[in-house]
Amino acid sequence: ASILYCMGITQHTSGTDNVKTLASLAMLCGNIGVKGGGVNPLRGQNNVQGACDMGGLPEVFPGYRPVTDKTVTKAMEVAWQTQGLSTDAGLTATEMIPEAGKKIKTMYIIGENPMVSDPDITHVERALDRLDFLVVQDLFLTETAQKADVVLPASCFAEKEGTFTNTERKIQRVRQAVVPPGLAQGDWQIICALAQKMNAGDGFSFTTSREIMEEIAQVTPSYAGISYDRLEKEDLCWPCPGKTHPGTPMLHETTFTRGKGAFYPVDFRPSAEITDKSYPLILTTGRLLYHYHTGTMSMKTSDLNVKAPESFLEICREDAAGFNLENGAMASISSRRGTITARVKISAKAVKGTVFIPFHFAKSAANRLTNAALDPVCKIPELKVCAVTLAPLDPNN
Repeated sequence: ASILYCMGITQHTSGTDNVKTLASLAMLCGNIGVKGGGVNPLRGQNNVQGACDMGGLPEVFPGYRPVTDKTVTKAMEVAWQTQGLSTDAGLTATEMIPEAGKKIKTMYIIGENPMVSDPDITHVERALDRLDFLVVQDLFLTETAQKADVVLPASCFAEKEGTFTNTERKIQRVRQAVVPPGLAQGDWQIICALAQKMNAGDGFSFTTSREIMEEIAQVTPSYAGISYDRLEKEDLCWPCPGKTHPGTPMLHETTFTRGKGAFYPVDFRPSAEITDKSYPLILTTGRLLYHYHTGTMSMKTSDLNVKAPESFLEICREDAAGFNLENGAMASISSRRGTITARVKISAKAVKGTVFIPFHFAKSAANRLTNAALDPVCKIPELKVCAVTLAPLDPNN
């Protein structure tokens, strides 16, 4: 049996403990290292796995080698022909926002829209306004890009070459289908051009994505056997440590890297925010089938907008009656951080005491309500639980 989990497990202040519990359950049942088994996260979007593999985390180099390990840092300095790489872990994205305008004076945001996706948007807006300089690199003029001092036009997946790595660690070739419009370029091209303007061009002299893949193989042991030529002919899952290695579709078939698996006892920890008389309901947020994250791309498609034109408040009939809410009417939803409005959707799927709002819609941004409390280990915000109250809106006002 395989365990598949999504953000409903992770977006809590106990998210790390939740995943450890799933891993312990899988080991206890003998479902690790067997066909059809494993603990498998369904990531929030494509290539989250690949970005993390490449060191897109504040505490690791490519291949998850810790920046605090001076031996690893020295090896990366040799590989990148540089000196002075930091041995201190940096901040996660959720830790950066509170430091904007304080420790952090400038932010460079690539393909992210925190003005809709981050918790407590009012706080996010104030934080971004404190910055001396904000650069946003994106496909469209998102809510975050509208606050930027400089916007750099990026290209979408169909307009560039590269690879995606999915949640089973399979590296997949992405091939350019169309030419980017206007001045748009691939992310790597923009970064290389900026590096050269900053007199750091020696390490950013790539002319093709193939050259970048070749460097990845040189500095990332788990990708050492991966190349564009091989990906043209076969599917490969890392670790693939050599040019003739077949890849590793299944991990932990015989043992773990550390030897035996470790069971982690976990104590119950309540959510950071609980209900009270003023805020008696729990709000949970999530996705819809027809929209993708903050709607930057999907809301450009009219057919999808017909299917899901606006936000809504999903609530059970008993709770709706308790707040004098009628199906299809507009309601005010308030938390300790803000207030939004949304159309009422009475549903048999809703659980008494809990309401749901999709987070895609900037106009009725669910994350204006959510709590920025973080998991102490991985720093993910508790987007799945916050306390709210409701009120009907006067249809004549």
